[in-house]
Amino acid sequence: MQFLENVPLAPYTTFGVGGPARWFAEAVSEEEVLEGLAFARTRSLQLFVLGGGSNLLVADEGFNGLVLRMALRGCKENNPGQFSVAAGEDWDGFVSLAVSRDCAGVECLAGIPGSVGGTPVQNVGAYGQEVAETVRLVRAVDLRSEAVVELGAAECGFAYRRSIFNSTERGRYAVTRVDFDLTLGGAPRIAYADLKRHFAGQPTPTLTEVSAAVREIRRAKGMLLTADDPDCRSAGSFFKNPVISKAHYAQIAAATATAVPQYPAGDAQVKLPAAWLLEQAGFIKGYAMGQAGISSRHTLALINRGGATAAAIGALRDRIITVVQDRFGIVLEPEPVWLG
Repeated sequence: MQFLENVPLAPYTTFGVGGPARWFAEAVSEEEVLEGLAFARTRSLQLFVLGGGSNLLVADEGFNGLVLRMALRGCKENNPGQFSVAAGEDWDGFVSLAVSRDCAGVECLAGIPGSVGGTPVQNVGAYGQEVAETVRLVRAVDLRSEAVVELGAAECGFAYRRSIFNSTERGRYAVTRVDFDLTLGGAPRIAYADLKRHFAGQPTPTLTEVSAAVREIRRAKGMLLTADDPDCRSAGSFFKNPVISKAHYAQIAAATATAVPQYPAGDAQVKLPAAWLLEQAGFIKGYAMGQAGISSRHTLALINRGGATAAAIGALRDRIITVVQDRFGIVLEPEPVWLG
């Protein structure tokens, strides 16, 4: 296992910004994860576990610790519809494999960048599906006890864009494998408005057709990684859709001339589209603040327009949060992790 010094981190992120890691290593096994942990501890270094870099914004100064990139590989179908997938496997590659095996449950999560190990961390979701619906078990190295543990879905604390891995136990676990229970021969999920419009008037689509449609929709919104598309230099949807009380919603609706979209969230709460909040606050598609900006095709995607610094993206983030809070009394929560 090699421990390299002063490795640029920007190439390991979809934003393409950020400074170097003081130390950098890749782990291809659980034993090497433990080796990296020992390296960091003996040198009193902070440890950061890196997946696919699709939900990460690295500071311009870099990270004065050890970045341990999860490069474990392997995908095994134990029984029909039951897969054990190493953390370093490409997520979209796994979706394609599952669909090719006629296994339903992740077809609407096609085209999402990043690695398999990162999906349970933020409970990745899109187009009417969440990864939590199919996760059976998460295997990980407990960085506190240095033990390898297996956590069932109920122990992962899944909620909207949340799990114990990015909330109550943030930084404790390095995910090494995820086991999925998919439905062999299951019907595709057609719950999201974009998909309903796409297939309106057509026969019931196959899993392959749904995953292809999702990628097509994502591409149209600049949310599918394409080398020559500046709208793709992002971390996807930058802000979570906020959940507020119905009373708060009523106040916003009463003070707003146009209809305020909302979705039930249970417990006398509703979920508001963060994109709508941004647009109402003046942060429309194509908005620019220096070399940082908003995608020309997706309001929630903050982008590196070319040569942006992490500080510039952070300044745009902070500006949006401030204006939305002043206007609606809602504090938007960013999805990407800030490192540095």
